[in-house]
Amino acid sequence: MSNDTKPKRKIKMWVVLLIIFGVLIVGAAGGFLADAPGRHEIQELVIQDVDFKKLRDGTYEGAYTGTKSHSRDTQVEVTISGGGITAVKILKGALDKTGKPAELTGGLSIEDLFGNVIEAKTLQVDTISGATLTSKAHLKALENALKQAQGK
Repeated sequence: MSNDTKPKRKIKMWVVLLIIFGVLIVGAAGGFLADAPGRHEIQELVIQDVDFKKLRDGTYEGAYTGTKSHSRDTQVEVTISGGGITAVKILKGALDKTGKPAELTGGLSIEDLFGNVIEAKTLQVDTISGATLTSKAHLKALENALKQAQGK
């Protein structure tokens, strides 16, 4: 075997690796572009405030379902007792494989976001930095549940 075949094999190996890398990049870019309308839809969501003084006791479900993408669809269950929120459970959305709230950026989860809502008694709270779209989708689902609790 001559020394000429070793450089040709190396070149072929690099060409194959570059093709694989290129396919991965194109696939990732395609996925990012395909989800763009859904991301834009959530960015434009307006979270309306709810009068926490008018909440009726009971358990209510609320959901956010995107029209352009379903990657961030969410569903929550909120329990109202004594006129206040006593529990918010994520039924669909930012959950890990075991069904517990997933850790987002900075070690925070949607439970932390909901805790801020309960404490401030308003939906006008800061979203989780680095998880803004996920936060807004969950806040919209909570808003829809709370509107039911108001009888709207």
